[in-house]
Amino acid sequence: MMNNITELGVRLVVIFDGHCVLCNRTVRWLLRRDRHYRLRFAAAESPQASGLLARHGISAPDPESGPATILVVRDAGGPAQQVHARSEAVLAVLRELPRPWPAVAFLLGWIPRPVLNLGYRLIARWRYRIWGRLENCPLPTAEARTRFL
Repeated sequence: MMNNITELGVRLVVIFDGHCVLCNRTVRWLLRRDRHYRLRFAAAESPQASGLLARHGISAPDPESGPATILVVRDAGGPAQQVHARSEAVLAVLRELPRPWPAVAFLLGWIPRPVLNLGYRLIARWRYRIWGRLENCPLPTAEARTRFL
């Protein structure tokens, strides 16, 4: 499967909390905007995500609290594979979307990283209380299924 990722020209793999309502809504939002198919998705709880993360010494998320952050893998399966977390992951995803989102990423990039990460951590801490937690990861639609690992 990893060879298929690089053959398709996929730039980023977005690893998200499959039980988080906010995270699932964000993935649906990204699916609608990623018209050039530069993104693939994997729930952090999936074996595919675990394999990608294990290569970087990142363990599987705690099932009760879920992953503490969104993770983005650039050049998945390639020799220059990199993992981005928190606000850097969000900026990397925005840069891959069509206009105006790269410009939004550019503007957000002017905010000092500690400030961006503080905002990210606050949302991550309260996401289950505000948006809720799903008992099971929802299945993607048949159309979107090809975009998931």
